[in-house]
Amino acid sequence: MAIKPLVILPDPILRKVSEPVERVDDALKRFADDMLETMYDAPGIGLAAIQVGEPVRMLVIDVAGEDEEKRPQVFLNPEILHHSDELSTYEEGCLSIPDYYAEVERPGRVSVRYLGLDGKTHELEADGILATCLQHEMDHLNGVLFIDHISKLKRDMVIKKFTKAARRAG
Repeated sequence: MAIKPLVILPDPILRKVSEPVERVDDALKRFADDMLETMYDAPGIGLAAIQVGEPVRMLVIDVAGEDEEKRPQVFLNPEILHHSDELSTYEEGCLSIPDYYAEVERPGRVSVRYLGLDGKTHELEADGILATCLQHEMDHLNGVLFIDHISKLKRDMVIKKFTKAARRAG
């Protein structure tokens, strides 16, 4: 397993729409392990493949608390089948936008269909932080960032700040 470098805003790859996973093989399973190791190291609770520079529809999540046993989940080609009308608000952050957090309102519950590493189709009902994390990571697969859900003024300020930092880093 290897920790992958994270792609940071304003890198344009973050706006790329990811391609479907075509097959589950040993290389993909190793990549899933690398993504989980990268996510845990960051530390984070979710990571999309595009955030480590791979534009494939794959994400990893573990919303277990610090004092709980790890519960890693891998989602390939996930799609939302249904979302609730009632909304919930969480303070979100993103490993590709370090040290910036904002309140984001999303559906409180989602039904998701995805391919597992076993090559089989699964469905999952999620609520709470898992529903929020799934929606956040699935947004990445479509080139959408959590800052796209906040006001244009705040979003523009964040993008400007990270663009300046990237220029200084050269």
